[in-house]
Amino acid sequence: MLTSSLDMLEESLVKKLDIMTQIEEENEKQKEVLSSMEEEREPEFEATVDRKMELIDQLELLDDGFQSLFDRVKEEVNNNKDLYKDNIKRMQQLIQEITGKSASIEASEHRNKRLAEEFFSSARQKMNESKRSSAAAFNYYQTMNNFKDIPPQFLDNKH
Repeated sequence: MLTSSLDMLEESLVKKLDIMTQIEEENEKQKEVLSSMEEEREPEFEATVDRKMELIDQLELLDDGFQSLFDRVKEEVNNNKDLYKDNIKRMQQLIQEITGKSASIEASEHRNKRLAEEFFSSARQKMNESKRSSAAAFNYYQTMNNFKDIPPQFLDNKH
C-alpha cells in the first residue's frame, strides 16, 4: 500500500515537471510574440496566456493531490526511512528539478512582463498618435470648408 502511494507521489512530481516544461514553452512563445511588437499578434499572445492558465490550474490540482496523499503517508515514511530511501531520494531529485524549473519560469515571467509593458505602451502611443493625426486632419478639413465661403479679400474698386 505505501509503496504504491510513494509511486503515485513520484508520478505526480514527474507530471508536475512535464507541465512546468510546457509552461516554459508557452513563455518562449510569449517572448517571441511580444518581441515582434506587431499588434496583429495580440490573439497569439492571448492564446499563450489562456494556455498557461490551463497549465497552472493543472499544477494546482496536482499539488493538492500530492499534498493530500503525502499527508496520509508522511508518518509511516518518517518511521521507516530506511525502507523507502530509494523512493525518497528519487522524489528529492525531482523536487530539486522542480525548484530549478520554478526559478527559471519566474525569471521568464518577469522578462515577459517587461516585454508586455513595452508592447502595450507602444500600442497606446500609436493609438494616441493616430488620434492626434486624425484630429489634425479633421481640423484641416473643417478649416478648408469654412474658407470656401469667404469672398476674395483684394477687390479692385476702380471702375
